[in-house]
Amino acid sequence: MSAVYINSAACISVQDTLNENFFQNLKPENSSQVLKAIEPNYKEFIPPAASRRMSKTVKMSSVASQYALKEAGIENPDAIIVGTGMGCSQDSEKFLKNVLDNNEEFLTPTFFIQSTHNTVAGQIALGLQCHAYNFTYVNTSSSLEFSFLDAKLQINDGEAENVLVGSTDEQTDRTMELYTLNKTIKKEENLPVDYLNSTTDGVIWGEGANFFVLGKDKTENSYAQLQDIQINSQLDLEETAQFIEDFLAKNHLSKNDIDAVILGFSGDSKSDVYYTKAMNLFENSALLYYKHLSGEFNTASGFSTFMACHILKNQEIPEVMMINSVKKDKVKNILLYNHLGGSDHSLVLLRKA
Repeated sequence: MSAVYINSAACISVQDTLNENFFQNLKPENSSQVLKAIEPNYKEFIPPAASRRMSKTVKMSSVASQYALKEAGIENPDAIIVGTGMGCSQDSEKFLKNVLDNNEEFLTPTFFIQSTHNTVAGQIALGLQCHAYNFTYVNTSSSLEFSFLDAKLQINDGEAENVLVGSTDEQTDRTMELYTLNKTIKKEENLPVDYLNSTTDGVIWGEGANFFVLGKDKTENSYAQLQDIQINSQLDLEETAQFIEDFLAKNHLSKNDIDAVILGFSGDSKSDVYYTKAMNLFENSALLYYKHLSGEFNTASGFSTFMACHILKNQEIPEVMMINSVKKDKVKNILLYNHLGGSDHSLVLLRKA
């Protein structure tokens, strides 16, 4: 498979990532159970009448996709592919609440229509009047990786030249309550959390939307080459090293060829052991982490992809992401490793464009 280029990257997250100087102003957060995204002024991007009917994830995605398309200089992509773990959960909750409050009678269909996971990709297409291939992947924490894989195949097969790929997830009050009850979210007494040396279970939950334009041709603004992706739904801890080594061998690389590794340490002691295992493989690489900046959520890997794109383009690694003290003069290959609670392991290999 030939390389595919990431020609633009836009992110709405708990950091001020729409700001041009965000790289210098990253602020770690380790003492809240739930982190809220910093949202833009939607009036500048979406007509107020339309905005009122949109859930948070649709609004975040609409703005992030506009930024990504504008940066890539693309008016209408050849395909729109979105990955999400929870979809439009705000509207899902509103619909279910209506069902209960109205005793299953006289229900308005609006919340139900807007609660489906593919609402995001559909709304972006409606806004662009884009009638091209439109697809949504709902594969928990590997939703973005499956979206990338689809886009890569579309481009390699000559079906598309420029593909808008995004990932998005929002929070809802009820879901956060349930996540607190089932201990997905850290107990308050276990905060603040040391992401790298946590001894307690649970995570700090975040949200966000990340959009990228993938193209078959390199441009002046290209961030990275998307070299390869590997996904494994279940992995034994002992298989971690082999999983990574096989992936590198498939791409004719050794461990020493990887300049930086971005690991998804979430502060959940039970599942972070996979990252510790992976870390031991890369003695000569810059080891980085990111969920202290984004929080954990189904498509948090979108934030790490966004950061990796900027690291490759700027040839600079933010101090706040560093685990070890290895510094590289040039960053050519970055490996991203992520999973959610020990399931859906993904490896993404990015190379300098």
